[in-house]
Amino acid sequence: MTVGDLCRLDETACERGVMQELGTRHDELRELQRRLLILKVALLLVVGLLALRLWHLQVRDGAYYRDLSENNRTRSVVLDPARGLIYDRNGVLLANNVPSFGLYATLEDVKDRNQLVERLVNLIGLDEAVLRKKLSERGSRLVPRKLKGSLTLREAAIIESHRLDLPGVMVQADSRRNYPAGMAAAHLLGYVGEVSADQLEKDESADLHQGNLVGQYGVEKAYDRFLRGRAGQKVVEVDALGHEKQTVTVQRPEAGDDLYVTIDLRLQTLAEELLGGEAGAIVALDPTTGEVLALASRPAFDPNLLSRELTAKQWEAIVQNETHPLTNRAVQGQYPPGSTFKVVMAAAALESNTIGPATKIRCMGGFPFGNRVYRDWKAGGHGLMDVSQALVDSCDVFFYTVGQRMGIDTIASFAQQFGLGQETGIELPSERVGIVPSTAWKEKAKGQPWLPGETISASIGQGYVIVTPLQMAHLIATVANDGVSFRPRLVKAVMERASGRIQEIPAVANRRLSIKPETLVLIQEALAGVVTRGTAARAKSSLVSIAGKTGTAQTAALRTGPEKDVPKKLRDHAWFVSYAPVEKPRIAVAVLVEHMGHGGSAAAPLAKQIIEAYVKSQAPASRTAEGPAPGPPGEVELAMQVPHD
Repeated sequence: MTVGDLCRLDETACERGVMQELGTRHDELRELQRRLLILKVALLLVVGLLALRLWHLQVRDGAYYRDLSENNRTRSVVLDPARGLIYDRNGVLLANNVPSFGLYATLEDVKDRNQLVERLVNLIGLDEAVLRKKLSERGSRLVPRKLKGSLTLREAAIIESHRLDLPGVMVQADSRRNYPAGMAAAHLLGYVGEVSADQLEKDESADLHQGNLVGQYGVEKAYDRFLRGRAGQKVVEVDALGHEKQTVTVQRPEAGDDLYVTIDLRLQTLAEELLGGEAGAIVALDPTTGEVLALASRPAFDPNLLSRELTAKQWEAIVQNETHPLTNRAVQGQYPPGSTFKVVMAAAALESNTIGPATKIRCMGGFPFGNRVYRDWKAGGHGLMDVSQALVDSCDVFFYTVGQRMGIDTIASFAQQFGLGQETGIELPSERVGIVPSTAWKEKAKGQPWLPGETISASIGQGYVIVTPLQMAHLIATVANDGVSFRPRLVKAVMERASGRIQEIPAVANRRLSIKPETLVLIQEALAGVVTRGTAARAKSSLVSIAGKTGTAQTAALRTGPEKDVPKKLRDHAWFVSYAPVEKPRIAVAVLVEHMGHGGSAAAPLAKQIIEAYVKSQAPASRTAEGPAPGPPGEVELAMQVPHD
């Protein structure tokens, strides 16, 4: 029965039927609306997810995929900057760059790494272990990495002729560090080498990449941040094998800044020639500024050799050489100062009121102490000595006596005031500080109490007392400069390559001795007497007045027999510290020659020649008509048994 039929029979039932039918249709409509809403939400979620993914790909990771796309046809090549030049104080070139070739590989284009290694080893004889190490180092696969620097023309030609067999490999114009003076000033200048993985981890290497050349030693290392410059970049289009087809864009590198160092190459060369084949060091300073005029160490090395890529075997041969050519004896060599330490002893004795200027001590050739006699270098003794004459004649017994009276801690306090036992502050890395012994030092270092007899040995610069040649040059320069000490420095000026502006490196006065002027005058007069009438007669010059102190440092226990019968490695070291002219000091020199015996005969003549060369370079008549090559503005003018002292 339909709703219409029901309505004709019963009006009430009709209304109920209509309402029931309408309710059913309403429920169906609501269900339809609910389903439509779900569909809309689902569609919105899909659209939202698609939009999020598009944002992810195009916005957040857009740069990555853009670079990935670009690198399917382009590569970024780092352009290394020209390293800054280094000149001596007169503008003489000490370090430059010469054209070279470098071998690079982009790992993204290298299909078979083992095959590449095999081919390069066979073609140009590369070291397989080194090659594999460089290919496995961390870094971007899209940035070319350096496999070998300083390719010869023959090697570059071979690589170019096999380009089709070497996908991802390229030969790029490069530069190599060159030192025109060869081994001269090698320890001072240092050398460069490829940045190591450990160095790349450091904050100061943030702008470096694998294959960059950085300073590894000497001034090259200390001033690397000035010398290295800023790298550029070249974007090139490549073919399917990764070979360059054309240049897209170029950002030019910025060359490093130039350095003017304080040394005079002529004086430096003379110092090294004077040492010859002997191990030792010569340091010359300007006492009024702290500028290093010469810093020679022998044996030396060739920085041109070390600035190229060495094999492991070549490097091992250098570092295991028994003469230790890489050791800068001027700042790292540690030696007993011998009688040069008596300068400190004289000042300490006078300033501590242990003695007065007129106090006399009798030297009979020995100093009895306990069950032992400490001998003087002069068997018969020197007779009555005051402090001035004791310095002139280098009387051991005099200083044994005052040392025993003062005690080691008083001696140590004055030695430290003179700068011993601490860094001088020179820019070279790995400076050694030596030892200034004291009761506290021995307790800490040896776990033992100080013995009175050890004070006697220390009083003449033996026993535990250890210094470097640079420290002794610094010490005698302080005496020459009336007690004012300047920090030794190696760089005079930096010239900014971009602007041409020259930045002067100022002198730094780091201390003034707490010593009375009359004490310094007494010591200065005595040091002049050492040369005119004392142990340094061979340093006396007709050209200039020289003051100084000899020293002979024992390397072995007391022995008998003539020096010539003693093996050379057991012979004494020869010292001489000096300055000139006496009236107005302008140069201070320390000479240390290993295993050469007496300082007065072996070291003093060398210092004399350095000083005379300096004086001649100061004379106007010694200059050529053109004069020396120009240096930076404001330059200080300068072209250039107990042992017997």
